[in-house]
Amino acid sequence: MQKFIVEGGVTLSGSITPSGNKNEALPVLAAALMANEPVIIHNVPEILDISIMKDLLSGIGVVIKQSDKHSYHIDPGHIHNNNPDQKNAIRIRGSFLLAGPLLARKKSVFLPAPGGDRIGLRPVQTHLSALEKLGTRINLNDKGFYEMETDGLKGAEIYLDEASVMATENSIMAAVTAQGRTNIYNAACEPHVQGLCNFLVQLGAKIDGIGSNLLIIDGVSELSGGEYTIQPDHTEVGSFIGLAAVTGSELRVKNAGINYLRMTRLMFEKLGVEVKVEGDDIIIPKKQKLKVQRDIPGGIPKIDDAPWPGFPADLTSIMTVVATQCDGAVLIFEKMFESRLFWVDKLIEMGAQIILCDPHRAVVSGPTALKGARVSSPDIRAGMALLIAALGANGITEIHNIDQIDRGYESIDVRLNALGAKIQRVND
Repeated sequence: MQKFIVEGGVTLSGSITPSGNKNEALPVLAAALMANEPVIIHNVPEILDISIMKDLLSGIGVVIKQSDKHSYHIDPGHIHNNNPDQKNAIRIRGSFLLAGPLLARKKSVFLPAPGGDRIGLRPVQTHLSALEKLGTRINLNDKGFYEMETDGLKGAEIYLDEASVMATENSIMAAVTAQGRTNIYNAACEPHVQGLCNFLVQLGAKIDGIGSNLLIIDGVSELSGGEYTIQPDHTEVGSFIGLAAVTGSELRVKNAGINYLRMTRLMFEKLGVEVKVEGDDIIIPKKQKLKVQRDIPGGIPKIDDAPWPGFPADLTSIMTVVATQCDGAVLIFEKMFESRLFWVDKLIEMGAQIILCDPHRAVVSGPTALKGARVSSPDIRAGMALLIAALGANGITEIHNIDQIDRGYESIDVRLNALGAKIQRVND
């Protein structure tokens, strides 16, 4: 195990480029095993979740060759096993993305309940119901493993009971080579879902309605090879905006993917954070006077998440830290995950003024001077939020369990140190 030792109170400066979108790369890697020819994928982030997914694919016979740091040549022509390694599968939630592709390719799959961040119940019933509609028989055995098999997937009318990103992705991957037409209603339409659809279309899939909540998929007999580049991670871009605001730094985020930042920029404006746009770059000016923009006629505003195109839930933790440095009070309303706010006690220990009203709501009053403390990262996004808080705090902060941060942010200590941060990675 490793930890970060962070010296706070240092102003950063310079340019940083976001990594490829983790939440797009995982389903694209899973979908690659459906191709009948090799595929090449660029801009794949070098993070722990991706490493585990590559191990899962290699374990069932997919041949993966790395052509450079972020590009992979994937040959799925030698799959010999439809049961991914169980020990690795329970480490990440993305392992459940193998259900749709393996049902399409091998007609059966054996998977444990997925792992990942413990930010709520996160059941997989929506996945299972969609796969059953497409012709899958599913049994949950006495050890908690899902045994799934099909005699052949067939198109269906699928109504998702929630706009689940991964359930949408599993449904898409199972449907693109199913016999007949599939309509997916209440589909998630996040940037990473759009990216998966665009990748599959490049391989020969027929998908209409990309970017909307109704996807119409006409099954094809097979998918060919292709080449695809993962989009920039809009969550990482939002994290860098929060980092600049909390530390009073001027940062340029290059190739930021402006089209996917509209709601993120709107919510940062509620906290008085200015973001300038230059082409596909954004610039966050230094030493901004952060002030909560009160609602008319003077009510306390809220930062609330929602399915796309609403504010991304993954940025809720980042906004909570930014709010501690703003003049005024704001309600953080986390609607989607019932345990995501349970890390704020760590911010309170660092000096923040936060009232946790219930599992979904917290009132943050500021500005408050944060101080160094000994904390532990409970999940990817809260871990990054704690790192931002540590960089803006007075004194030294120890952050433990940083594997959680490494799961979602590539070499974050190295990249931020290049901007002037003082972060040491040491054995815990």
